Amino acid sequence: MKPIALRNAHEEFKNYLKGNQKSNSTVVAYGKDIDQLISFLEELKRAEIHEVSREDLESFLAKLASEGYTPKSVSRKINSTRTFYRFLKVNEYITDDPSLLVSHPKYQLAPPRILTPTEYRALRDAARNDPRMFAVIELLLQTGIRIGELANLRLSDVAKDTLHIAPFEKHEERTIPLNKRATEALQRYMEVRPKVTDDHLFVTKSGKPFLIRNIRTAVERYFRLAEIKSAKVNDLRHTFVAHHLKHGVSLLVLSKALGHKRLSTTERYLQYVPERGKETSVLTEL
Repeated sequence: MKPIALRNAHEEFKNYLKGNQKSNSTVVAYGKDIDQLISFLEELKRAEIHEVSREDLESFLAKLASEGYTPKSVSRKINSTRTFYRFLKVNEYITDDPSLLVSHPKYQLAPPRILTPTEYRALRDAARNDPRMFAVIELLLQTGIRIGELANLRLSDVAKDTLHIAPFEKHEERTIPLNKRATEALQRYMEVRPKVTDDHLFVTKSGKPFLIRNIRTAVERYFRLAEIKSAKVNDLRHTFVAHHLKHGVSLLVLSKALGHKRLSTTERYLQYVPERGKETSVLTEL
């Protein structure tokens, strides 16, 4: 075993995540979770990582619960902690892993928020006078792509009736169909898109890439304008899935369009779609 100070262990863990090509969101989330853990352990006067016990970890989780963290959030922090401890053990900074002795709290996953036709039509109407945001919303709704994939799109990714999705973080490359609504929305946006050298499909007025956080903020603003309650950007993807399951689109076709690594990820939506149409392989418009 090689003794290591708490903060040094944290820094090495973050470098390990970056070196293993983890997504930026994963590096940031795990980094914040472990920083929170380390700060708590410092309050307990722990100096080196091998001094930390199961009881210390359980005290940290109890503190989170007392501060109002949901069971789901606490469970996520346990996952971060276990990843941290796997790193520590592989690198021989510890001999025993106390994180394996900590139990996850029980909780039920909230069902996905699926917009009704009335809601997504209202969202569409709210953004109609903003060609860029109208195209963003239409593309998310009609293709089901992830917000990160949308932000990463280049001009060359758009063909006449298909959209190329480049590899993004851990998600694989794929080509998906563009329906008439999505195509028309993109054409309308391209007419007013700033003439800039940056080849990102969606750019700001100053010609810089339209970043994920700004896309999310803008879409949520239109949710508010359309008076759609408790909706987030990812709910457009949920709505895309539910719509196509309801219309009988094959799970395999839908899974490939969504870029799901496992068919079971797509299958879990079936419980929220009570009726299925006759099976088809054709994606339809919303």
